[in-house]
Amino acid sequence: MLWQEFEELISKILEEHGFEVKRRVVFRDKIGRSEIDAVAKRGNTILAIDAKRYTEGWYRLSAIKREARKHAKRCERYSKIVGNNVVPVVVPLIDDGVIYYCGCLIVPFRAINDFLCNIELYLVEFGFL
Repeated sequence: MLWQEFEELISKILEEHGFEVKRRVVFRDKIGRSEIDAVAKRGNTILAIDAKRYTEGWYRLSAIKREARKHAKRCERYSKIVGNNVVPVVVPLIDDGVIYYCGCLIVPFRAINDFLCNIELYLVEFGFL
């Protein structure tokens, strides 16, 4: 599966759960230009998705943590632009057992349906609500 197909599949799942999804959202601020793979909105909840199609062949855990830290900072910037809190979510294809790092939720692809079905519980648990 190509990375574009992975992003598209995640977007379709979000839409099935009632989210309005915009893909490849580009924004600019005083720090510079950034892109978010998908921004999903339902009611007052805004998720900023960073899809990661890492493979088995290299060390992913440090990469996921690095990307989670970068994505959380990117989402802080985007929150200021849209005037609403944006929840940073990294969705890796492979589960490395990390669920939260540096203010970013990490939801493995295999768990995305459960996450979206129980999103309010997760957002309360991790301090987003």
